[in-house]
Amino acid sequence: MPYALKCTLSGLLLLFAADACAQLPGLATCTRSATLLACVDPEGNAYSVATAGNTTYMRGFEQRGKRYWAQTTSRYGQLTFFTGLASDGEAWVGYSRRVGWTTLNRFSSSGGASARFTCSRLTGC
Repeated sequence: MPYALKCTLSGLLLLFAADACAQLPGLATCTRSATLLACVDPEGNAYSVATAGNTTYMRGFEQRGKRYWAQTTSRYGQLTFFTGLASDGEAWVGYSRRVGWTTLNRFSSSGGASARFTCSRLTGC
């Protein structure tokens, strides 16, 4: 292959790679302490996660929908339950149950969304 063609192809590959990297979303900037994690991403979305024993409290703000939300997650052995509420009135509930290397998941929301799915450490969800 002629040298000029190699250089041209290499240059095009670099342009495509640079373009692909430019399209990756920016990473969130986070601050943490022993029990609290607070993050903000470049689009203006924000969330915080606090833990207390077997309970996790999450709060956030979605820039696109301009809505605030909060979710509480509690773990009891192999069962994890969660409930959430958003500022637009949407509420959701769900659970995850671990059985060996498999996790059984189910959730539903007042907005009409619901799902039941299984995840495996070997094959994913």
